[in-house]
Amino acid sequence: MSDASNISLNGQTARIVRELAETAKLGPGKVLVVGASTSEVAGKRIGTGGALETAQQLLEGIAEVQAEYGFSLAFQCCEHLNRALVVERELLERLGLTEVAAVPIPGAGGSMAASAYRSMKQPCLAESIQAHAGIDIGETLIGMHLRSVAVPFRPSERYIGEARVTAAYTRPKLIGGERAVYRPVPDADSGSCN
Repeated sequence: MSDASNISLNGQTARIVRELAETAKLGPGKVLVVGASTSEVAGKRIGTGGALETAQQLLEGIAEVQAEYGFSLAFQCCEHLNRALVVERELLERLGLTEVAAVPIPGAGGSMAASAYRSMKQPCLAESIQAHAGIDIGETLIGMHLRSVAVPFRPSERYIGEARVTAAYTRPKLIGGERAVYRPVPDADSGSCN
């Protein structure tokens, strides 16, 4: 790829992740799960043409936004590693996640997960996670790693390279019935509960 293409992938990725971070109010203590097919980014069928160079470009765009907002990252592996997640050991321990044993490589885990693993200080694999938001580059199916309730997010750019991008953030479940209030109301009648 040319330098212009590299900047484009970095820039596209950073723009989309930044839009999601702003909308989802991602910051310290929040987790963004990332699924990416570098094959799809290159215009090939998922799992047929992964590239560490492409993964590195995506990773640079994601890391740029993470540095601004301070959220944590989890990178989904492909189905060959049961969609385990590459995370920093600190996140695994803080959230009490179940560790699984593998080292992702492009042919088993995927180029994105392998690249993320190489970039982390203390990488490890978690079996699953319940993230606050997620970005799916190339239809890798990250939904299993999002909290309930997922809210679809449509970024202004719908593609990174040739890969379609979908994203979501989550919100707390709304509980209660017809008398429930979901936002503080100044000077509202407190009513009574028996």
